[in-house]
Amino acid sequence: MTPPPSPPPPAAADALGQILHALLPALLLAAGSVKALHSRWRALHGTLLALQSSLAAAPVYAAAHPLFADLVGSLLPALRSLHALSARCLDAALPDGRLRLQSDLDIAASSLSLLLHDLSLLLRSGLLFVDSSASSPNAIVLQVPAPASSRADKSLFIRDAFARLQIGGLDLKLKALGSLLELLGNIVSAEAAHIIASDGDVAALLRLLDASSHSALRDRAAAAVAHLATACVASRKAVFDEGGLGPLLRLLDSGSSPATRERAVVAIEAITADVGSAWAVLAYGGVPILINACRPGSGSPVVQALAVAALKNVASIEDVRSALVEEGGLPVLVDLLASSISDTQKSAALCIWSLASLGDHETQYQIVQAGALPPLLQALHTASGLDLHDSVLRAIHALIVVPAAARTLCSSPLFFAQLTDFMCHGGSILLQQMAADIVAELAPAVSDDTKRCMAPCIGILLKMMEAAKPATVQESAGHGLLALVTLKSNRKELIRDEKSVTRLLHMLDPRNDEIDKKYPVSIVLALAMGGENGTRRRLADAGVCQHLQKLAEAGVPGAKKALQRISGNRLKSLLSGGWNK
Repeated sequence: MTPPPSPPPPAAADALGQILHALLPALLLAAGSVKALHSRWRALHGTLLALQSSLAAAPVYAAAHPLFADLVGSLLPALRSLHALSARCLDAALPDGRLRLQSDLDIAASSLSLLLHDLSLLLRSGLLFVDSSASSPNAIVLQVPAPASSRADKSLFIRDAFARLQIGGLDLKLKALGSLLELLGNIVSAEAAHIIASDGDVAALLRLLDASSHSALRDRAAAAVAHLATACVASRKAVFDEGGLGPLLRLLDSGSSPATRERAVVAIEAITADVGSAWAVLAYGGVPILINACRPGSGSPVVQALAVAALKNVASIEDVRSALVEEGGLPVLVDLLASSISDTQKSAALCIWSLASLGDHETQYQIVQAGALPPLLQALHTASGLDLHDSVLRAIHALIVVPAAARTLCSSPLFFAQLTDFMCHGGSILLQQMAADIVAELAPAVSDDTKRCMAPCIGILLKMMEAAKPATVQESAGHGLLALVTLKSNRKELIRDEKSVTRLLHMLDPRNDEIDKKYPVSIVLALAMGGENGTRRRLADAGVCQHLQKLAEAGVPGAKKALQRISGNRLKSLLSGGWNK
């Protein structure tokens, strides 16, 4: 059963009556009649009018609310003190001197402005207009709504908690923060965060992250902000729009407790994952802060993992890349490649990939000089997850334009064995495509033995060429295969495989318009130019010449030359056989 409404506390009701009917009218009259410090009293007159209007706007049962009662209790002595000051200003002798009176008046005006601010905040929250029979306003903090509660109940709770965060003392603020965290934990996080973003005061929460806040408040506020930054787009945007990235970066850099730093970097990583927000890291001077958080011994492995993930998020921005190199970030990223945490390795590799693929040759050279290649190769050989393989191979691929890196890779049979494994058993078409690209670019400089060991890739590369989308896969596979069939034994491997020949024939068919003909034609031409009559005879017997004839008539580059090479030698072979008879 709902308890009956609680009557206003007699002390609060009496104080409110005294303020409205005695003190404020007297002070407004004095503010208009004093001669001393007239400009200050004129400003005070406006504050007093606003206070009178705000108090009059409160409902009759507002005094039952503990926050309103506390405010009224603080207003009464402040107005009495101001009334005493008005008497001193009306005295022509100015007791205690003009300067002392001016100082006392400034202090009283500042105190009154703060109380008016709190009262305005409480009125805007709408809490005073909720019938006390519908809630428990006398509670220190309202009870956390159950998951099945209505949105109105949750909104009321959130507005109440945020009001207490800004008006109450330390104990009340801690309890309000604790209740907000409980709400975020009890209810579907995205739902609660969305209501907080729309009905709460996120800016007030962010102010608690300031170094001047009590450490316990700062810790709980950081936890709440981390929830908001990771729960949903609306709450994450609210944190960013209210300027939350700056305080979070300062919190990460300030040497706060390990738990607080972890919560701060959780929020930073989530905010920087939004492309539209990533630029702000540079504006807030966050690049060196994130680099320092990645250094060995600077924090927990969790902080390192999230800090390098945030760097990975922003590394696509040109100015960030420049700052990352200038601030000494390359050696730090190289160290993280050897981390025992897979996510840390992945983020470090992707960050290096961004720096290498989007940067200039000087940046690529600096990455190699920093020693990135050995740990990348080690990670490639020891990692088990496809995501990590993909990230590491991206970074390696971006570095092969550096001659020193290319030489190192070409002299590593183990690396090419790994590429073969990726293409044959990688499971990811993008991973296979990157492996094919690397083979195409490096194969001319590797030994014949290495190419021979990659023979199992030939059938896979032909199969990849059949992929209609994306078109880049056909191109990568075609180039990779061309690099391998420069070796005689690999050409024989292709021709011996019935499935591979059938695939090649199918791709050459002019009726198959999903395949760009330049890639299969280039493979046939390479086979035809290889010099083995058996290879050309096998192609002719398979029916390649009929397709090449139509493609040559259609003007496909290389088709005519391949046709002449195959059919010409085929004719010679037939004539030679007839003459011998």
